[in-house]
Amino acid sequence: MPRQERMTAKDAEKRLLNSGFILLRTKGSHRIYKRKDERIVIPFHGKEILHPKIAAQVISLTQRN
Repeated sequence: MPRQERMTAKDAEKRLLNSGFILLRTKGSHRIYKRKDERIVIPFHGKEILHPKIAAQVISLTQRN
């Protein structure tokens, strides 16, 4: 099985905004993005790498357009 792509919260944010998501709100260190009926929460904790499940969710949501 191929290795999952690693990304930071900044990389995820850039991908989401480029694919039509908007920043809905921020609560603490978490940012909530929305596009139509899809919603995703990204934790912003410095330059840490996102959990593989969150990275996979970002990739799947940005590939669907």
